[in-house]
Amino acid sequence: MMHEPADRPFRPDDHEAERRAARLRELGLGERPEPAFDEFARVMAAEAEAPLAMVNFLGTDRQYFAGLHAPEFVKGGPGAVAAPDDPARFMTMDQGWCPLVVAVRLARVFDDVCAYPRFAGNPVVDQFGIRSYLGAPLIDPTGTVLGTVCVVDTQPRSWGRDGLGFIKGQAARMIEIIGERRTA
Repeated sequence: MMHEPADRPFRPDDHEAERRAARLRELGLGERPEPAFDEFARVMAAEAEAPLAMVNFLGTDRQYFAGLHAPEFVKGGPGAVAAPDDPARFMTMDQGWCPLVVAVRLARVFDDVCAYPRFAGNPVVDQFGIRSYLGAPLIDPTGTVLGTVCVVDTQPRSWGRDGLGFIKGQAARMIEIIGERRTA
């Protein structure tokens, strides 16, 4: 069941939060930046021709961008890499669209987030000017949704079927990378 309190933006119910948090601890993910994930996000943004991309792990009370390409929002400006405690690496659970992707376990495309009244009031629209979103869940072999990969733009975009295929492919690749880390 989804809920939409009047005092904050849309936030889906998350019945797997504790299971996900335990799995992330087991994998050693979601608490620090991962340089390989930052590079993955940079390449993903370039391939999508979008200004922002993330590899996002959701805990019980926050989102953490272990992979981040957000040159305009990182301390130090364009070209800087976000430090582990950089505010650009964190987001509350009622911001953005990744919590919805995790809750429903499906990729989502929003060509113009302002076209959806329940999402138009999301703080990232006003604070960062985000207008379009493309995200897919990271579902590991245990069936746990760890987080998402996403690409966002400050302009409305028609991502279409190609965009949906692209982000699903990126999620599959990131799951492979996470799996390779465990066996290395």
